[in-house]
Amino acid sequence: MLPKILIVFVLIMIVASLGTALVYLLKDRNRSPRTVKALTARIGMSIALFFLLLIGFQTGILHPHGLNPVSGQSGVAQSAP
Repeated sequence: MLPKILIVFVLIMIVASLGTALVYLLKDRNRSPRTVKALTARIGMSIALFFLLLIGFQTGILHPHGLNPVSGQSGVAQSAP
């Protein structure tokens, strides 16, 4: 349960950083570097989340859903020919 909460929290932080960058872009007319810093933080959090998801899948903490690992097909049942 904790990994799912952590993932949702990081996703919320990414969206908040994007919103902050938008506010800085609209508010600062004197070329302040705050927009770039907010977008850089968003990219860093996105990359960190990606690698944390990969590590979680490799260690077995997280389990992907919807794919059959044997055939690579989706979980939809197929009829025999």
